[in-house]
Amino acid sequence: MIDKNDITAIVLAGGRGSRMGGVDKGLQLFNGQPLALQAMHRVALQVGRVIVNANRNLKVYQNFGDEFGQEFQVAPDADSEFAGPLSGFAAGLSACQTPYLLTVPCDSPRFPVDLANRLASHMALGLHEGGFDIAMAAQGGWTQPVFCLMRCELLPSLNVFMASGKRKIDAWTALHKTVVVNFDEPLDDPLAFANANTLAELAVLEGAR
Repeated sequence: MIDKNDITAIVLAGGRGSRMGGVDKGLQLFNGQPLALQAMHRVALQVGRVIVNANRNLKVYQNFGDEFGQEFQVAPDADSEFAGPLSGFAAGLSACQTPYLLTVPCDSPRFPVDLANRLASHMALGLHEGGFDIAMAAQGGWTQPVFCLMRCELLPSLNVFMASGKRKIDAWTALHKTVVVNFDEPLDDPLAFANANTLAELAVLEGAR
């Protein structure tokens, strides 16, 4: 098994928030709490360390660590182009000091509380065969590429991929041994991976039961 202390999680909050009118999505409230902070609370018990990928309001994100009695590392993108989730992946892999990195977006506040464990379990199943490089969540027949557990040694591969101008997560993960983990058990939340791209969608998600 992969020990949770061997996993660092990065909360992805570095986007433009274009469909929310350009606001910093991670600071929008969900049940009275900023989305990024809610995600940090949700993932903190699943892993050994949490970092945040943000490109604005860095001090605000750093201060979220007060909730946990520690300062959180904030890892901005390497450039200022808001180049998408893969830039957040790269920021996380660069800052990661554990063998594995778990990626979660800030705008899916109902992601599973056992996400890390289930992804890690499937990665561990393949260890005797050389192992998987990436475990990716899926639900309802749809892969959820921003919910990944990956080996931190993949950073050089990702840097080469992005240097070629490519930005599709699926195109990069397809270059590696990837296992897809389904979250379709009877007790799984059908909205576990629902994300809010607009303030209206956020309000609907907040009111969902």
